[in-house]
Amino acid sequence: MFGEPKKEMGFAGLLTTGEGHGFPLDVLITGDDSAAKTKVAELVCSGAMRPLDVGPLRRARELEALGFLHISVQQPLELNWQSAIKILP
Repeated sequence: MFGEPKKEMGFAGLLTTGEGHGFPLDVLITGDDSAAKTKVAELVCSGAMRPLDVGPLRRARELEALGFLHISVQQPLELNWQSAIKILP
């Protein structure tokens, strides 16, 4: 009924390794408390990921939209939850 089971890492695998396709994962951080953002950034760094401060809490709306867009393209692009949004220099 459900087909053969497959062993796949998916999103959890990306978080476990802290990278995707050889690049560290970007973690977008928004908030109004700079001390709290610093602590979150330290936590992100300890997981071998790259923290990016994207501004004040009012930016959270844009982050939610970006997340929804990323979720929306998973099935049509057959990404199988093994993708990430990456900010390149």
